[in-house]
Amino acid sequence: MDHVTGNGSGMAEGLFSDQLWTSAPRCVKVRAPGKINAFFQAGPLRADGYHAVASTYLAVSRYEEVAVTARPGTPATAITVSIGPGSSLSPQALAGIPLDTSNLAVKAALLVAEIAENPSGVHIEITKHVPIAGGMGGGSADAAATLVACDALWHTGLSREELSQLGAELGADVPFALLGGAAVGLGIGDELTAALAPTPLHWVLVPADFGLSTPLVYGALDTLRADAGIVAEEPVQVEAGVLTALRASDPQALAPWLHNDLQAAALSLAPSLTPVLAKGTELGALASLVSGSGPTLAFLAADEDHARQLAAALTDAGHEAWAVEGPVHGAAIIQ
Repeated sequence: MDHVTGNGSGMAEGLFSDQLWTSAPRCVKVRAPGKINAFFQAGPLRADGYHAVASTYLAVSRYEEVAVTARPGTPATAITVSIGPGSSLSPQALAGIPLDTSNLAVKAALLVAEIAENPSGVHIEITKHVPIAGGMGGGSADAAATLVACDALWHTGLSREELSQLGAELGADVPFALLGGAAVGLGIGDELTAALAPTPLHWVLVPADFGLSTPLVYGALDTLRADAGIVAEEPVQVEAGVLTALRASDPQALAPWLHNDLQAAALSLAPSLTPVLAKGTELGALASLVSGSGPTLAFLAADEDHARQLAAALTDAGHEAWAVEGPVHGAAIIQ
């Protein structure tokens, strides 16, 4: 896969180099980014229950942190999970996170354990900063971070491609959380091709105090299309204008290309998002859209100062708002 971003040039070599395998540490901490979709087209419902997509993913500087600690002498299936005290999400949101085998991080650890020669049980501490069910792939970032951490912890020496193959078993967004940067996603979003984006662009994200189920949003899309007599075509590729603007690192050029087929469906399920989108535009965002299946909203800014000003204005208007940049690189060991 091609090199993605200028500030991620050493990520692949550094993250997966042999120097990490000289010892097996007892605890590994990994940071993985959330994502937004700058462009998203969805095809019709397929017989297998999925929709083919053409998406432009951008990893953004809103990160999950996962610390995986070995529990020597316990079986590999002895996996416990806790939520880190540094998590920035509300207690109500954090209370809804499953701490059992339904958690993607646990599933990720079990996948690596099947390959490792001498796995043990582990404790996984997840510090949450990416909204839950927010259209930003937070659970996928947790899974990607856990794959990287367990790979290092158990000295399995998996390549980036091998980790991505494992990640694809967990969900379409997991391989991208490993890769980071900017990428085009085809198929069900798991067929990734790196996109050139040498300089990060600046965004403001506005989370909601509720989540939206991705299957529910897709179901609403199918209903809206059926009611309107729309027969969707299978997406083949993202619009060239999106990739040209990313390559030029030009937010003004990117603004008219921001698009999300799921936006109308998300707004039909959560109409309270509509005035927030309008407010961002009123306050000077170059463009705005629902991120993925929502309900997180993404506003494109002209530069870093503009993003900070826009975030402050949205905060003054009563909305939580984060100034971020993207693309950034993917899952990386930080301790």
